[in-house]
Amino acid sequence: MALARREAYSKRMQFPRITRDPGVMGGKACLRGMRVTAAMIVGQIAAGRSVDDVLGDFPYLEREDVFEALRYAAWLAEGQEIGLVAGE
Repeated sequence: MALARREAYSKRMQFPRITRDPGVMGGKACLRGMRVTAAMIVGQIAAGRSVDDVLGDFPYLEREDVFEALRYAAWLAEGQEIGLVAGE
């Protein structure tokens, strides 16, 4: 997606629970300023963990934090094409 289009899309798509601070987790996308990155949560879900499992591991998170991390990851993936190698 062209940069201008992506920026316009990002203005429509808001992620109030996603924060970036250079002093927290190296500036990665975190949830509500905590030391929990969106990627950590998405990785847990991708590994087969349920939302309830994730919330049990991170009791200070809210259900909406998990869903916002997933929406954020989906939004990031929209702008990228990754070439996949056919199975051998």
